[in-house]
Amino acid sequence: MLLSVVVTVYNERENIRPLISRINAALAGMDYEIVYVDDGSTDGTLQELKSLDEPRLVVVEFRKNYGQSLALMAGIDVARGNYIATMDGDLQNDPLDLPAMLELVAHGEWDLVVGERVNRQDGALLRKIPSRIANWIIRNLSGVHLRDYGCALKVFRAEIAKDMGIYGELHRFISVLASLEGARITQIPVRHHARQFGVSKYGLGRTFKVVSDLLLMLFFKKYLQKPMHLFAQSGLLLFSVGAAINVYLLVLKLFGNDVWGRPLLILGVLLVLAGIQLVTVGIIVEVLMRTYYESQNKRPYRIREIKRGSAVVLADPTATEAHLERPIYPVNPG
Repeated sequence: MLLSVVVTVYNERENIRPLISRINAALAGMDYEIVYVDDGSTDGTLQELKSLDEPRLVVVEFRKNYGQSLALMAGIDVARGNYIATMDGDLQNDPLDLPAMLELVAHGEWDLVVGERVNRQDGALLRKIPSRIANWIIRNLSGVHLRDYGCALKVFRAEIAKDMGIYGELHRFISVLASLEGARITQIPVRHHARQFGVSKYGLGRTFKVVSDLLLMLFFKKYLQKPMHLFAQSGLLLFSVGAAINVYLLVLKLFGNDVWGRPLLILGVLLVLAGIQLVTVGIIVEVLMRTYYESQNKRPYRIREIKRGSAVVLADPTATEAHLERPIYPVNPG
C-alpha cells in the first residue's frame, strides 16, 4: 500500500463524512487507506465511523480517552502504507495538499514533510500569538528550524514514523522526535480552513504542558546519550562554588573570626550537598541509559544504508530486504 492517512478524532461527529469525502477526492487514483482513531468520543463519533460503508476506512476504537499522542501512536502502528500522513479531523487541514507533500517524500530527498499554515484561520489572541511565541522558543532551543511546529498535516516515510516514541503529549514535537531518528525534514506552505463544526480542543491551558515537554525534548536531543554531561557539569559547578565558600570561611575561622550561624556557611554546605547529589544522579541516569540500549539490543545511532560495491547491505539485521529496498511508487496528483 502506498499511503496511510492517520486521523485522530475526539468528538468530531459532524466532520467525519466531509473529511473522508475530501480525502477520497484528493487521493483518487492512489493506493491508500484512511485510519481513524477514535479517542474515547462521547458525541457519537464512533457510531458515525462504524456506520460508513468505506472499503478504505480503518477504525481504531479506544476504550477511553488516552490523549492525542497515544491515539497518533496507535494509528501509526496500525498503518500499512509505505508512507504515512497525519492530519487533524476538524476539516482545518486540506487533503488537497497531501499529493504534493507525498511527492517530495516519495522522491527520496526528504523523510518528513511538514505543513506550514501560511494563512491560518484561527483567532489571533488565543491561537496565533501563543503559537508564534511557542514556535520561536522551540526553533531556538531544539535546533530544528521550522516555521510552524503545530501543523498536524505531515507526511513521513513509514520507518521514520514507526520508530518515534510519541508518549505523553509529545505529538507537538513530532518534528523534533523525527530529527532524533535522523530524519531529513522540510516544510511547505499548505491550506488552512476555519473550523465549521464542533469545538476546538486547544487553549491557553496547554502552555505549561508545552513548556514541560519542551524541556524533555531538549534533554532527549542534547543529553539522552550522555546524561552525565548535564548532571555532572551542573553538580561540579555547584560543588566547586560551595567548596570555595567553605574554604573561605575556614580561613576566616583560622584567623579567629566567628563564622557560626552565617548564611554564607549554610549556602556553602547546601551547594556542596547539591553538587554531590547531581553527580550521583548523573551516574544513575548514565547506567539507566546504558541498560535501555543494551537490554533491548538497541544502538544509539541510526544507519540509513550501507553500500558495498554495487550491492546494498542491510544495516539492521532484523530488517528485511524488502523493508530497506522499498520501491518508490509514482504519485498520481489526482
